[in-house]
Amino acid sequence: MKKQTLYAIALLLLAGCSDSEVGDVSLGLFTLKDIKLDSMVDPVVMGVTCHVASVEADLSLSDPSDSSISCRQTGEITAQMIAQIDKSKSGQVVFKKSKSIFLKSMKVRRIYDAKSQTLMYLSYSTKETSGSFKHSLSTVPLWGTSAYIKPSEKSQ
Repeated sequence: MKKQTLYAIALLLLAGCSDSEVGDVSLGLFTLKDIKLDSMVDPVVMGVTCHVASVEADLSLSDPSDSSISCRQTGEITAQMIAQIDKSKSGQVVFKKSKSIFLKSMKVRRIYDAKSQTLMYLSYSTKETSGSFKHSLSTVPLWGTSAYIKPSEKSQ
C-alpha cells in the first residue's frame, strides 16, 4: 500500500510539470510566485525556437498575465516551411498554455511579414488584466536563410 501511495504522489507532482519548461526562478521566500521559462520549437518552421518567461502563482486561482518572449533561428529555415504557414494578417497560434481555471491562457501566435520577410512571434494573454492586454513580440528575419528571396527575384 505504501508503494502505491508513493506512486500516486509522484504522478501528481509530475502532472504539474511541463515538458517545455526549461527554467524556474523563485521570486522570493515570502511569495508563492515563480517565473517559469518555457522553450518551444515552431511546429512548422522547425528552425525557430522561442523562449517564453511568465509568472506563475502555484497556489493561486489565477496567474498574472505578464510574459516575455524571445525567438531565434536555431536551425534551417526553408522555403518549403514558409510555404506551409498561415500568411493571413492574424497568423496562427503555435503554442498555448493555460494560466488559470478561469479560461485565461497565454498564446504564442506566428505572423508573417512578407514585405520584410520576417516571422513575428506574439505572446499574449487572452484575458484583460489591470485595464490592458499583456503582450510581447519577438521577430526572426529570414535574411541569411534558404527561405529568403532576394528583392530582385521577388519582382520577377
